[in-house]
Amino acid sequence: MIGNRWGVRDYEVRRRFACDYIVEQPVLQAWRGVNVSAPTERVWPWVTQIRVAPYSYDWIDNLGRRSPRTLLELPEPRVGDHFISCAGRPMGRILSVTPGVELTGSIAGAIMSYAVLPEQDSTRLLLKIVMARGRVVAPLVSAGDLVMARRQLLNLKHLAES
Repeated sequence: MIGNRWGVRDYEVRRRFACDYIVEQPVLQAWRGVNVSAPTERVWPWVTQIRVAPYSYDWIDNLGRRSPRTLLELPEPRVGDHFISCAGRPMGRILSVTPGVELTGSIAGAIMSYAVLPEQDSTRLLLKIVMARGRVVAPLVSAGDLVMARRQLLNLKHLAES
């Protein structure tokens, strides 16, 4: 199994995410995390807004369109809704939602769980990605995701803090 992490603490790697219950024997596990100097109720709406834009490198995965810099009035995500949007197109499906805490969806063979966890004076924004298949492509997905997911989490952090 391939595994890597960026910005994630040892105890957070041991945490069970919704994606772990969906893919019990992954060929890839990748963890990403950032501290956000904002309460969880300010971070959660930004996480749910990935349904309308990717918030990573817009010139790559959004065909140059800028991801919104203001919160839209979106309804809470629901199981079965589309998961993310890239290049203005809805993609994937939401598989699990714990409002205000965790959003899990599938896209292109990967299952992704975003967790918004309170800390003393901040919030931990975590992302875990797992894949059940694709042992050959998993290293490529892992490397590409490290760059894209890192940018996404840093953008969401900045927006929630501003």
